[in-house]
Amino acid sequence: MNGPTDSIRVLLVDDHPLLRHGLKALLEQIGGAEVVGEACDGEEAIELALSLDPDVVVMDLVMPGMSGTEATRQLIDRRPDLGVLVLTMSEDDASVFAALRAGARGYVLKGTAGPDFLAAVSAVARGEAVYGPGVARRIRRFLTSGPDSGPFPELTQREREILDLLASGKSNAEIARALFLSQKTVKNHLTSIFAKLQVADRAQAVVRARRAGLGE
Repeated sequence: MNGPTDSIRVLLVDDHPLLRHGLKALLEQIGGAEVVGEACDGEEAIELALSLDPDVVVMDLVMPGMSGTEATRQLIDRRPDLGVLVLTMSEDDASVFAALRAGARGYVLKGTAGPDFLAAVSAVARGEAVYGPGVARRIRRFLTSGPDSGPFPELTQREREILDLLASGKSNAEIARALFLSQKTVKNHLTSIFAKLQVADRAQAVVRARRAGLGE
């Protein structure tokens, strides 16, 4: 039976084998997706995501060793186009916003109905952002009244850092050295930034950034 996730390559990251087994069955038997790998901690998640090249990484936050938040941050640093969907029990504001700042594209709670989970995986694979209703309300409240929301809330923390350096006149090579990234990674981040800001090139991005107070 084909479903909304048909042909999507998924990596499952959770330290509970029974949950991974259930998610794999749901994704493959109902959703028609392909589970290309399973990881039980953040370190293994990074290794498998970089080697298996999935479309979506379904990421738990609380695991032994490296957290899912840190694993997400490191993965998005290397693969800004990767879709990370957080699936967790944690719904406190700190967990939600830490994951979003790390670059997660979606955030849904364990216990979400199967069809809703499959729809979330499909949306993240298409490049969309998706959140459960409770999480979405927190985000709206945070962006409208949170003191730390700042300019360009659609950007990740790393993307804002790169945009700030870009607005200050730094070249790609200088940005890479300042943030200990490769120039290819910086270029990938800039592509993502331009798309999110709906600008055509770095000159337009610099204008937007400086108007918002970046690069000073």
